[in-house]
Amino acid sequence: MNYLVGIILALVACGVGRAFRLDRDGAFYPTVLIVVATYYVLFAVMGSDHEGLLIESVIAAGFAVLAVSGFRHSLWLVVAALFGHGVLDFYHQSLIENPGVPPFWPGFCLAFDVTAAMVLAGLLLRRGVFLSRPCGAGFPPSPATPSRTATAHRAPVPPGA
Repeated sequence: MNYLVGIILALVACGVGRAFRLDRDGAFYPTVLIVVATYYVLFAVMGSDHEGLLIESVIAAGFAVLAVSGFRHSLWLVVAALFGHGVLDFYHQSLIENPGVPPFWPGFCLAFDVTAAMVLAGLLLRRGVFLSRPCGAGFPPSPATPSRTATAHRAPVPPGA
C-alpha cells in the first residue's frame, strides 16, 4: 500500500505543479528533490540519533548540491538524482541505522521519487530537452504556448545603445 500511495501522491504533486505552472522556471523538481532528501534528517532528529543525524545531513546536502547543479545546468541531473534517491530509499535500512524512520517510509519514498523522476523525464523528452539547458531557462515553451518574450511589451531601445 505504501508504494501505491507514493505513486499517487507523486502524480498529484507533479500534476498540481504542472497545472499551476509552478515548474515553468525549472525550480519545481529540484525543490522537490531537496525536500524529499531532508526527510531522513527529520527522522534522525525524531529518533534522537546524533550519528544518524550527521550521516543523513551529509547525504541530504549531497542531494541539495545535485538539485542546484541540475537546476543550473541540466534537469536530467535532477531526474538521475530523484531516481538515485529512490534507490537509496530501497537500501536505506540496510545501509544507515536511523530509528526515527517509520517502517512504511522507504517504500513510500522510493515510489514517490521514482515516479517524480519518470514524470520529469517524460516532460523533458516531450519538450525535446535531451542533454542540457541554459541556467534558469526552465522548460522550453510547448508549440501551443507562446513564449513570454514574444508577448511581453518591450521599451524602445534608444539609437546608439
